[in-house]
Amino acid sequence: MVILAALVSFVWTPHDPGLVVPQDRLAGPSGKHWLGADKLGRDELSRLMVGARTTLLVGIVSVGVAALIGVPLGLVAAMTWRWLGEILMRVSDFVLAFPAVLLAIMLTAIYGSGVVIAMIAIGISTIPAFARVVRSGALQVMSTEYVVAARAAGRRPVGIGLRHVLPNVTSLIIVQASVSFAIAILAEAALSFLGLGAPPDVPSWGRMLQESQSLLQQAPRLAIVPGVAIALAVLGFNLLGDGLRDLLDPRLQQRRVEVQR
Repeated sequence: MVILAALVSFVWTPHDPGLVVPQDRLAGPSGKHWLGADKLGRDELSRLMVGARTTLLVGIVSVGVAALIGVPLGLVAAMTWRWLGEILMRVSDFVLAFPAVLLAIMLTAIYGSGVVIAMIAIGISTIPAFARVVRSGALQVMSTEYVVAARAAGRRPVGIGLRHVLPNVTSLIIVQASVSFAIAILAEAALSFLGLGAPPDVPSWGRMLQESQSLLQQAPRLAIVPGVAIALAVLGFNLLGDGLRDLLDPRLQQRRVEVQR
């Protein structure tokens, strides 16, 4: 639903999401405004659809940054000297001490607020998760017989990592990316709510929540609509991660076969 709304918003929205119509201020759901209008008379459904774009963009970029850095770090930590792996993991622990929101506040104080800063902050805060998952999976693969045979045959560590280790931890990376996507959606909404994410002229679910907090008693639907959208998106990507884990984990598949028998 989130992806479909974002894609459709590129070619069609009920109204211009930035169009201010004073006479429609706080208008309720109707044929003209299916989900009503906000305090400036902007169409709520149009802003919700375009806001899905911002949400997915932040998720894709931040997870991409985290994977591009975290996956190589995890492989290096598993396949090189033990002391180097321990140092990399301790650095990951240090980064984990800084949540995305706190890191974004620090970066905002230096570079100013914006979607790009939010994406970088969320991406950096998610790197340790990828590094840990990949290192754990790579250590298991490194103990298998075919990797031992490849080492005995004189294959270089880079070749072993690309040909044997990385393909066998791809399923872990995919599952972690799905879960991290849900975390990125929640973090982006929090940052936009605090004014550290999308600017006022860019529709964002977190920004919609922030703008509606002063109207909770007068028009609670302005907070309910983006709040439900965030909850459904996070729930959807978390369930997707669980489903992918069940689908891609051969041990779980073997258990299903045994149960069926």
